[in-house]
Amino acid sequence: MLVWDFMGMKRATRSALRSGTGRGQVRGHTRDFNEIMALAVAGSGTGIWDRDVVTGEIRYSDGWVEILGYRPDEVSTRVEESYDRVHPDDLAYVQATMDAHFEGRTDFYEAEYRLRCRDGGYKWVLSRGRVVSRDARGRALRMVGTTTDISSMRALAERLQQSIELITNLTNQVPGLVFQCLRAPDGTAHMPYASARIDEIYELTAEQVAVSTIPVHERVHPDDLETYRATLAAAAATLTPWHCVFRVLLPEQGLRWRQIDAHPTGLPDGGTLWYGLVVDVTARRRMEQELHALARVDHLTGLPNRRAFTEGMERAWQMLRGGVSRGGAVLMIDIDRFKTINDRYGHAAGDAVLRHVATVLMATLRATDFTGRMGGEEFAACLPDTGLDEAGRIAERLRQAIAGTPVPFESHSIALTVSIGISKMRLADAGGDDALSRADMALYSAKENGRDRVAFATLEVERG
Repeated sequence: MLVWDFMGMKRATRSALRSGTGRGQVRGHTRDFNEIMALAVAGSGTGIWDRDVVTGEIRYSDGWVEILGYRPDEVSTRVEESYDRVHPDDLAYVQATMDAHFEGRTDFYEAEYRLRCRDGGYKWVLSRGRVVSRDARGRALRMVGTTTDISSMRALAERLQQSIELITNLTNQVPGLVFQCLRAPDGTAHMPYASARIDEIYELTAEQVAVSTIPVHERVHPDDLETYRATLAAAAATLTPWHCVFRVLLPEQGLRWRQIDAHPTGLPDGGTLWYGLVVDVTARRRMEQELHALARVDHLTGLPNRRAFTEGMERAWQMLRGGVSRGGAVLMIDIDRFKTINDRYGHAAGDAVLRHVATVLMATLRATDFTGRMGGEEFAACLPDTGLDEAGRIAERLRQAIAGTPVPFESHSIALTVSIGISKMRLADAGGDDALSRADMALYSAKENGRDRVAFATLEVERG
């Protein structure tokens, strides 16, 4: 309504002038307009000033004086005194800003600074003004403007800035990258916020990802990129939390493991806003891998344990079934009269014997073969792409090597022999365990026939 009244008064004034109704009516409209303007300014926390640049005189409205807590008769009209009220730390800035406008380098004058109040304290103000009169040479003659009390807004801005600084400091201390990511409907994305740890996590800067997340994707290991993108797309489609563990290749750190957890929020335009955390899980992944490896190793001999060996057998059978290999042979090896060795020399001697057999196995088998301890005094070996005849020759070399190398233990020399059963891996088998079962039966036959010998699975078993 206030704007409508202003416009109505202006139209009435122009109409009166055109119709010749007299200057009295025009003065009445002008007086009413000025009164309304004065009321509006007085209620806005804004004061008006009018400066004569040539004489150095400056006049203030009552509202301007009230901002600083003065009475009108307590404020000088000399411009020098106005500068005395400016905070010393702001004075050079205010004068330079004013001079720039006087010299025509800016279209208007605008400055935020502190003014001293009557009680000696300072208020933040925003002053705006414009030169309204210049001489023929362009020198400023008169300037008018406003001053607004912005102390409350500055205080609020400072509190907000302190909150921002606090949050930033906290996120920078988090052991990982705290981020905000905005993903547009067309799939493009950027990070409006990335904490300082982005340098450690991706060896990038916040400025690089503020434009696009492509630099991040370029750091993801090529073998993990498909999983990374697929899990992200699934989480975005359902607006569910995103969790992904992946590798990155970094210029300085090399291969590292990262884990990302982020929560999405759908936006009205179809985009997605993510808040998340990326942490370094390299040490954890290495520990997991080491534990996994330890769980698959026989600690006494250092050979793969039964679980690891049977998994290898299954892979070998799958290769046979898929036509990748031509099959192979399986050996089951048992130390003869091992219980007698333990009873006579003690368990420490038994452990030495087991380690000795493992060493001979590794020395006798080929690089393409793999072996493992099945438990107790039993060992096994898988010979890929090997026929029964060649498997027999390898088994015999192994039997002779063990028989020909007694185990030194304390003051004793412990003689050893082994019995070995051999079976062929077959395409008709249900899995790798079938060949192991037949080799175990052949081993039993070798034991029954006097030990220290090699025996093949019978033709009936091979055909069964």
